[in-house]
Amino acid sequence: MGERQYFGTDGIRGTANRHPMTVEVATKVARAAGYLFSQRDGRSHWILIGKDTRRSGYMIEAAMVAGFTSVGLNVLQVGPLPTSGVAMLTRAMRADGGVMISASHNSFEDNGIKFFDAEGNKLSDEVELEIERLMSCDKLDAFRPEGKEIGRAVRIEDAKGRYIEYCKATVPRRLRLDGLKLVVDAANGAAYHVAGEVFYELGAEVITTGINPNGLNINDGVGALHPEHLANLVKEHGADAGIALDGDADRLIMVDETGRVLDGDDILGMVGVILHREGQLRGPVVATVMSNMGLERLLAAHGIEFVRTAVGDRYVLEGMAEHGSNVGGEQSGHLIMSDYVTTGDGIIAALQVLRATVVAQAPLSRVAGQLERYPQRLVNVALSAPLSREDKQKLADLSRDLSQSILDARSDGRVVLRPSGTEPKLRIMVEARSEDLLASLLSEAREQVASLLNIAV
Repeated sequence: MGERQYFGTDGIRGTANRHPMTVEVATKVARAAGYLFSQRDGRSHWILIGKDTRRSGYMIEAAMVAGFTSVGLNVLQVGPLPTSGVAMLTRAMRADGGVMISASHNSFEDNGIKFFDAEGNKLSDEVELEIERLMSCDKLDAFRPEGKEIGRAVRIEDAKGRYIEYCKATVPRRLRLDGLKLVVDAANGAAYHVAGEVFYELGAEVITTGINPNGLNINDGVGALHPEHLANLVKEHGADAGIALDGDADRLIMVDETGRVLDGDDILGMVGVILHREGQLRGPVVATVMSNMGLERLLAAHGIEFVRTAVGDRYVLEGMAEHGSNVGGEQSGHLIMSDYVTTGDGIIAALQVLRATVVAQAPLSRVAGQLERYPQRLVNVALSAPLSREDKQKLADLSRDLSQSILDARSDGRVVLRPSGTEPKLRIMVEARSEDLLASLLSEAREQVASLLNIAV
């Protein structure tokens, strides 16, 4: 597989108006993807575009509309909508592909471009590389439809309502949330106008926060990255649960009625055990190398298989497809319930958790169970330049060797070394049964990484 120039683990991402998140690149990638998505078969072709609430979204969206229409595609614009809503509507409206303009949990200065195929699935590495190949060759220069062959753009005014109804349909029709008081934090992002309404229409009393986007305040002190804000509100209002989303609403962090924060591992363990008990869990629970070993132990205690993948919800999805699983996700809160959605959806995941509390007639703190976490530490190391393929392989080898040395010493722990797919950073994750062992492993990992890459760690 060739080296990527634009696409990372979750589409194209960077500082808006700086390469690669420029108008020029957005137009070029739209032209290349549009050409690839459309087969010149005499019928019209459509692409659906959604976005979050960043100011730069207007700029990127306009550039992509220009790119797609210039190669003859028609564009459906749905405005701010969660990532999974874009994927769902792409499929429902029979579009040839979809685009979400968002940098997810990043601050407002950044933006990103994610693509979906006609079924609402993220594109494979191979397709993304083919788009990059088309961007860098001269093939498209001469491909310029004229007259009535130029595409047009149409705004879908009822996208919000369609998405709300889709979310509500993922729980049994007889189920209501009456009597529950919920705090919903939409991170001033893509779900600002839909998240609270989903739970309200199902009967809950809803207190909302993070629903006043101004283009600059997405993820700013609110949302899944700042659950302490939600925890304070849950305790202040005496709520039964708190729900925190991120900028594009594909992450979920919850807070129980005591103010305890529940991350993706907590929720995966809870949902996995509940569905297993109900006979609705198919295949293993799929998570990434970053998930806590406590999750693995909890699932094993209930006879549930557990599979790890590389970091990134696209790789979780691939693992789920490979193993026939219907539950997967990441510690960060990307949670994929593939019976309902093709990508992470924080609202739908929260509905599955709340369904369990209603059925059990028990508070969230009891339903969440007791996931015994291993001490875990994540260190982010800034990189001055992207790592070469050779350096990435060296890191993978070192990560394996360090973890093997832990096993050889009959200790219980792991070391994961990986470059971020969305930021110029190296992630060092160390996990161990005891704090003393964790400190020792972290020190050794930092030393070896510094020596291997000749950088300060």
